[in-house]
Amino acid sequence: MAAELATSPPVGRLAPSPTGAQHVGNARTYLLAWLSIRSRSGRLILRMEDIDSPRIKQGADQQAIDDLAWLGLDWDEEPYVQSQRLALYDDALERLKQAQRVYPCTCTRSDIAAAASAPHAGQEGPKYPGTCASRSAGDADDLAKAGAAFAWRFRATDQVREFRDLVAGEQRCNVARDLGDFVVGKTDGTPAYQLAVVVDDAAMGITEVLRGDDLLASSFRQLELYEALGLKPPAFAHVPLVVGPDGRRLAKRHGDSRLSTLREQGVAPERLVGLLAWSCGLLDQPRSCRPEEILPSFTLACLPRQPWVYQEEASM
Repeated sequence: MAAELATSPPVGRLAPSPTGAQHVGNARTYLLAWLSIRSRSGRLILRMEDIDSPRIKQGADQQAIDDLAWLGLDWDEEPYVQSQRLALYDDALERLKQAQRVYPCTCTRSDIAAAASAPHAGQEGPKYPGTCASRSAGDADDLAKAGAAFAWRFRATDQVREFRDLVAGEQRCNVARDLGDFVVGKTDGTPAYQLAVVVDDAAMGITEVLRGDDLLASSFRQLELYEALGLKPPAFAHVPLVVGPDGRRLAKRHGDSRLSTLREQGVAPERLVGLLAWSCGLLDQPRSCRPEEILPSFTLACLPRQPWVYQEEASM
């Protein structure tokens, strides 16, 4: 499957997760997502992905909105909130049950880790070994009567999937072989990220998803769900992450890179925007500028393919 830039005005999204403060790495991805859509006179949706309830931080949703506004990024509709859309995800999961594309899985993370010899390439953890794959969706009733906790796991197809990423180029993966069956409904009854994001992107008419390349493997899982639910997938664009001087993903160990901290310290947003634009090859040198100033010359083709090393003092 090839992904091409939309010929009609595209629809993109900014989708912060209020599990903590937004940082410089998030800002870089949001800026690129905004530029890609606005440079083609498209629409932007803001969506709060707040269904990871144990990790949600109180007030982080409003802080994310304030951070985006501080950067000079806007959107075209009132923010959508995933925790207010649970009925849509429940409906999609029910459709998957009826089609026998999911099964109840009682395995814990420790069970899966013990059954796997090593994490699989591209995985957040060990590949699921298929322990519960012989079950049908109907077995959930007996498990519930017995008081057993279970998640809903999607039955991946054993076929090679291909798509052309707008940044990373040609991609291919056999989900069943390389990634394994994956969770779409959690034990607490809430939807997993993979299902919620597919339902939302389809319902909101999203035509382009630009995000960090740590989620590239998720695209193949999501393509499985798009097909199973009879939905049209968007084009994908996965950009390299921001890393610290040690080459590891940006985190607290690299200093305070939170946007809220930079705001409190009086850092001009134009300074950060210019630095981020330069890091993406959009400016020939770091200089203060507003997002709209970059629009005339923006192109995905100029984006680097390697992570950008962030030095805390660079944005001060």
